[in-house]
Amino acid sequence: MAIDRAGLAEFLRNRRAALQPADVGLPLGTRRRTDGLRREEVALLVGMSTDYYSRLEQQRGPHPSEQMLAALARALHLSLDERDHLFRLAGHNAPGRKSIPDHVGPGMMRIVDRLADTPAMVVNSAGETLLQTAPAVALVGDETHFTGLRRSIAYRWFTDPVTRQRFPSDDHDHHAKAHTARLRAAVTREGPKSHAAEVADALLAESAQFTELWSRHDVATSLSDRRKRLLHPELGLIEVWCQTLLDPDGSQGLLVYTATPGSESHQKLAMLGAVGPSLVE
Repeated sequence: MAIDRAGLAEFLRNRRAALQPADVGLPLGTRRRTDGLRREEVALLVGMSTDYYSRLEQQRGPHPSEQMLAALARALHLSLDERDHLFRLAGHNAPGRKSIPDHVGPGMMRIVDRLADTPAMVVNSAGETLLQTAPAVALVGDETHFTGLRRSIAYRWFTDPVTRQRFPSDDHDHHAKAHTARLRAAVTREGPKSHAAEVADALLAESAQFTELWSRHDVATSLSDRRKRLLHPELGLIEVWCQTLLDPDGSQGLLVYTATPGSESHQKLAMLGAVGPSLVE
């Protein structure tokens, strides 16, 4: 499929002009001469150079990868139909509409943009992190760079000992039960051909602990699962509350981490911007 450079450039300019800085969590600034976002603001949101993005709008850019297009779709708050259109204009087949889509919709994106100073992340029901704020990366590390089955925190929990280093050893059994219960509920809801089922089948073949917990058919976790203790490599123990906002279809959830005001953990969360990304992966 050939790239439609003129159509791609026009579509990007149109969608950029339709957004204001406040729509994507950016300050308004001064002396704005353009309607909507500036090119450099879109490039910042996507994680590409301004020159790269500018060339796309000038019909002389390179052939963008699927990963870059997915990032553009998130930055421009595109709907699924608009995302598919973007992919086709850029010479790619539109991504399949999986039962657990990787695409973060405009509504969820608007909420995340307003949580720029708060540890927050969007995950799907297979336990894959789709989007993180900078404080969330500083708190738990970059969870969006994994590939294959390792994208799922449930899979990593049972197959990669390093993943458990973020949590006190006394809490490991609880987290193992919670990951299993959430995955069991997702498989029941989405069916044996779902992505959640693919993760569960892989774990049944690889982890004796997961297999034993899976056989219990637990599908719910206690209220205490909202309270988590995290081990940060520089700040040490941080106790947080994890509140979850679910999409109407339950396929994605927004996790927001907070701490009790005035507590030591609350002070540590405020320091995340200074210490930078967590190196525990």
